[in-house]
Amino acid sequence: MTDLLAAIPEAPEPDWATAFRMPIVECGEPMEALGTSQGFLVWPAYHRLGIPNALPECHARAGVFARLLQAAKLLPDGLRLVVLDAWRPFAVQQHLYDTLYDILRQHEPNADPAELTRRTREFVAPPSTRAEAPSPHLTGGAVDISLCDQDGRWLDMGSLFDEATPRSYTRHYEDATDGHGRAIRDRRRLLFNVMREVGFSNLSSEWWHYDYGDQLWAWHTGAPAAIYGPAQVPSLEQLWRQQLHNLRP
Repeated sequence: MTDLLAAIPEAPEPDWATAFRMPIVECGEPMEALGTSQGFLVWPAYHRLGIPNALPECHARAGVFARLLQAAKLLPDGLRLVVLDAWRPFAVQQHLYDTLYDILRQHEPNADPAELTRRTREFVAPPSTRAEAPSPHLTGGAVDISLCDQDGRWLDMGSLFDEATPRSYTRHYEDATDGHGRAIRDRRRLLFNVMREVGFSNLSSEWWHYDYGDQLWAWHTGAPAAIYGPAQVPSLEQLWRQQLHNLRP
């Protein structure tokens, strides 16, 4: 069993070009609604924030759901996981990427476009629906999570969810010397270690972002291939068509 307060190791920024070249051997796991869980809380952040096309429910692959339940059971008494986002429609991914890029460009109008792209990618993955290189959240393998107490009150994690500043880097508080900073450090360590214990990898620029089964996870962990490619939350029409198709002799 991993020490749940072990230090968070240093990790490089993702090499997106290399990660997107990782092979995908799709395992066919279904997507599941996370809001039915009794083991953790779900708060669909982008829907609550009014982001266009964001869904009122969080969906993820069955294997991700199972590992979230395992991680929740590893937490000390009185703490709970909160899922903020999981599978994400492409329109939402594009909106987040474009919006952050434009804000950074307005803030620093003389910045080099390549540097703006790099900084945008720290907090929003490049939008892609390509079968061989989908954005992590489009696979159902990526989740954004935080911690709350037993009554559902958010814990201070040192930055806001999706805050585009260095405070969001997972290791930002590792060298904290004051009591408040050390408390944040320990919460981030706890979240990091329970998620790693059940098989997730973390995006080093976002303390809240974890992957399982997608190309970013394969790149981080050294797995030979990703097991999740692009996924969809099926509409009722699609379900009816599939059901009728399955009835054919």
